[in-house]
Amino acid sequence: MKLVEPPSCNQSTAALVFVGRNRSGQWVAQERNGLYGGLFVSRAAAMKYALFENGHHPETIVELSRAIELDTEGRLAPVGILFGTGKRPVA
Repeated sequence: MKLVEPPSCNQSTAALVFVGRNRSGQWVAQERNGLYGGLFVSRAAAMKYALFENGHHPETIVELSRAIELDTEGRLAPVGILFGTGKRPVA
């Protein structure tokens, strides 16, 4: 029997996950609020991870054309970047 880690989001609604490349060309997948994320060698691996973590809801995955860096400190704010402000919201 293969053990599988359960999805990080046990919510009734699927989490928004951003997928894109960082400045080094690696693929990044990260939940909007920084709850989970990772670096991947391929787009397919990043998408597979995003789908697994968000409960298999492809409609909640946003592929970014701009660079996205993996935020390991929970400060991810791509919404501001997406709308061109370039500013992170103050918590």
